[in-house]
Amino acid sequence: MVLKSLRITCDFEVLSELCCTTSIWTVDLAYLLLRFPVSFSFFTVTVGANPNYSGETFYKEQLPNDLGRVDMLFQKAREAGININCSSISGEEISVLILSGKYIAIALVDQYKLSQSWPENLSVSSLFASNSGYTGHYVVICGYDTDADEFEIRDPASSRKHERVSSKCLEEARKCFGTDEDLLLISLEKSEKQNSPSVQLHPDVNIHL
Repeated sequence: MVLKSLRITCDFEVLSELCCTTSIWTVDLAYLLLRFPVSFSFFTVTVGANPNYSGETFYKEQLPNDLGRVDMLFQKAREAGININCSSISGEEISVLILSGKYIAIALVDQYKLSQSWPENLSVSSLFASNSGYTGHYVVICGYDTDADEFEIRDPASSRKHERVSSKCLEEARKCFGTDEDLLLISLEKSEKQNSPSVQLHPDVNIHL
């Protein structure tokens, strides 16, 4: 969805092959984006794979195999050209960036918490009704309505093409235990990697793209 927004053509099958893993972490998506003319910045509150997630059903099966692989990707990220901001980004900051028309974002969320805002979307709600534990999932944040205080997202798990979610619900879904508050902030302008712009949000956060 992000590549299509940037008018970059690539088949999903090709992306799957380039990713080289079926256990997808946000750092995997960051390395994937590096293969294309895309400017982005990676926000997370945890550098590496958090071993405390071993008790979560969602992570339990793959985490032992992922710990070393994911930690190595983080260690080599800066050298590879990935700018990692070890900090959280607030919903207010995201709304300002989205409203500028220059950015979209990929956010890691708890799908169960997000789906609770769609009571009429039974196909999604029923899918997670039997599992109230953490369920990792990615959505694209692409719009914001200031009057309604709602974000427009694109969610492959939703049956609707256009989806809106309240800022409160989105914050809860992307900041719960298990997400590391991971977010990839993506510039909608194709960029030469050598000329990466920066965005000043507030005195404590300087995003280099």
